[in-house]
Order: sequence, then structure tokens, then C-alpha cells
Amino acid sequence: MKKRIVDIVVLSDVHLGTYGCHAKELVAYLSTIKPKTLILNGDIIDIWQFRKSYFPKSHMKVVKRILDFAAKGTTVYYITGNHDEMLRKFSNTTMGNFSIVDKVVLEIDGKKAWFFHGDVFDNSVNHAKWIAKLGGIGYDYLILLNRFVNWCLVKMGREPYSLSKKIKSSVKKAVKFISDFESIASDLAIENNYDYVVCGHIHEPKMVVKENKKGSVNYLNSGDWIENLTSLEYHNKEWKLYRYMNEIEVDTEEEKFNNDIKLENELMTALLFNRK
Repeated sequence: MKKRIVDIVVLSDVHLGTYGCHAKELVAYLSTIKPKTLILNGDIIDIWQFRKSYFPKSHMKVVKRILDFAAKGTTVYYITGNHDEMLRKFSNTTMGNFSIVDKVVLEIDGKKAWFFHGDVFDNSVNHAKWIAKLGGIGYDYLILLNRFVNWCLVKMGREPYSLSKKIKSSVKKAVKFISDFESIASDLAIENNYDYVVCGHIHEPKMVVKENKKGSVNYLNSGDWIENLTSLEYHNKEWKLYRYMNEIEVDTEEEKFNNDIKLENELMTALLFNRK
């Protein structure tokens, strides 16, 4: 398979080690690209909800693909997030082409870009961590329920449905949080004369120009690989928001992951119907 050469790829909120992670789709996407720089913008491995009993081969293969990129010359920045905050004790560690950092500032074709996860703006993370962790567990099981619902909908020939998106769009506090997050990040970037501010954290993929009285900035968010299956790509002096839409054929080697999917379905059924 011929791979696309991309100057910069930004991924965030993959949440490896959780039931909601679409690792198989991410492996398929990674197999189609050859990035010069790969920025992992937080929450790649979900250490908060890490289970020894659940880290399937498809999740491990994502890790392997990332390490393969670094070994073959791609500059890889792993920016720490809140779900992988334990890695912050290793911040500013570099091993070959792989670096663990809390933020990245790059000059891209004469413009300054500021990359960071974004949990620094989240009061629930900074001041009531146990509530945030409890919410993370609830979100994971909501995604698990959603997968089962969508499996049923597909069997009936209907379109998949996102429960979490519906909840977030209907709860005023959630809508306000997303808006405030984007405004705070953009205002800080304008204050510090950045041309781009690139975040993750809120699972809301977006590319938009933000303005205030002091100027403007390009706000970008790479989304996630739980609901949206998105990344940011920069090539030929242009940013694009990539969305995985099942257009990539998974290689035959991916067939061995079918057992993982079968296990997930069994877990969903057991959780929903209390079967042992």
C-alpha cells in the first residue's frame, strides 16, 4: 500500500486501554500515512482506567506503529494529558526521535504553533480529580452501551447514533464548557502571539479562526478516537481535519483482531444483561 507523506499529523484522546477506543480503525489509518512529525496531544494511553485484563492486541499494535514511526525517522512528540498524567514525571525526556513533553511550540512555514492537551483549563481535573475520574469511567461505559446500541441499529439497517454527542449538545453546561475552553485557549494564544493553537481534551474536532480585541488565531482541535475518529494533518502549507469514514480497507493481518471485537461484544452483552 502506498503511503501518503504528511508534514505533521496530530492525534489526541485515543484512550488506549478502554472499551471505547477504536484501535483497529486507528491502526488502519496509521498504515496509510508517513508523517515527518507526529504529535500525540494527550490521553493516548488511558492510565486512569488502565486494566491489566483489557489491553488487546489491536491496542498494542497502535503503540507498535507509533514506535515504528520514531524508529524510521519520524519526530514523535508525546504531549501528556490528564488521563496519562503519570507520564509528566518523565517530561522533557528524549529517546532518539521520541520525546515526552507537556507542550510543544513549533515554527511551521514562518508561523508559530502552540500544541498542548488542554486539561489545564479543566477545574474538575485540577480541583476534584476523583469526580473527573468517576466521570471518565461513566463515559467509558456510555461509549460501551453506545456500541451495543449501534450494533443493533446497523443490524436493523439504520444509521449509527451517538449518545454522548446528544447528551453533550443538550446539556447547557457541557456546551458552555466547550465554548469557554476554546475561548480561553484562543485568548492565551493571541496574547502570546501564536498563529495556531492546537488542543485535544474536549473530544470536539474543529478548525476555526478565533478573534478578540487584540487579534486573531487559528484554533484547531484534533478530536478523538472514541467517537469522532479524527486527526489533524498539515501538508503543503495547509491544515486539514481528517475523519475516518471506513474508507480504508483493513489489511488481512488485521483479521486476528476479530477475537478482540468478539470479546468486546461479549462484555457489552454481559454488562447490559448482567450475564456471567
